[in-house]
Amino acid sequence: MRKVILEFQNAIGTPDRCPFPVIAAVHGPVVGLGVDLISACDIRYAASTASFSIKEVDIGLAPDIGTLAHLPKITGNLSLVRELTYTGRFFSAAEAQNIGLVSRVVDGGRDAVVAAALELAKTIAGKSPVAVTGAKHLITHARDHSVEENLEYTATWNAAALMTADISENLRAMKAKQSPKFTPLGVPSKL
Repeated sequence: MRKVILEFQNAIGTPDRCPFPVIAAVHGPVVGLGVDLISACDIRYAASTASFSIKEVDIGLAPDIGTLAHLPKITGNLSLVRELTYTGRFFSAAEAQNIGLVSRVVDGGRDAVVAAALELAKTIAGKSPVAVTGAKHLITHARDHSVEENLEYTATWNAAALMTADISENLRAMKAKQSPKFTPLGVPSKL
């Protein structure tokens, strides 16, 4: 069973390892595995109708697919993470935003939250792919390392990023008052 759990953790943790930002747009009940999955995403939006629960305790199991690995770092509040985990109680989209689980609550349901997430994705997609993928990588590195280690790593990372064409393309586009046209990174995908 341990091997199955590790494989499941790996699958559900994919958004965290993905080289580009992953945006979750949730509505309705987000329970157990749903919380595991969104916890691995970069940005989380919720419809005002969403509710959340870390429900595994009610079936006799400690959450094992990602919530306990991610949520303490997301919320910065171990007391609250313990309360939500030990009780399995439902909490609202407003509370999810208050604790940092979601960054935005969108009035309405599925259509409204998906539209907001797609608008955000469109904005991000218009930015330099070198900058966005680099920022994601460096934010994740910062989460898992000290400030000093991350600054050292960032200096090395950006020394390489400065050699790409994205900065000059941004400057050219700004001067011409046009949208920049970035070269895709060619990230392999199975989609």
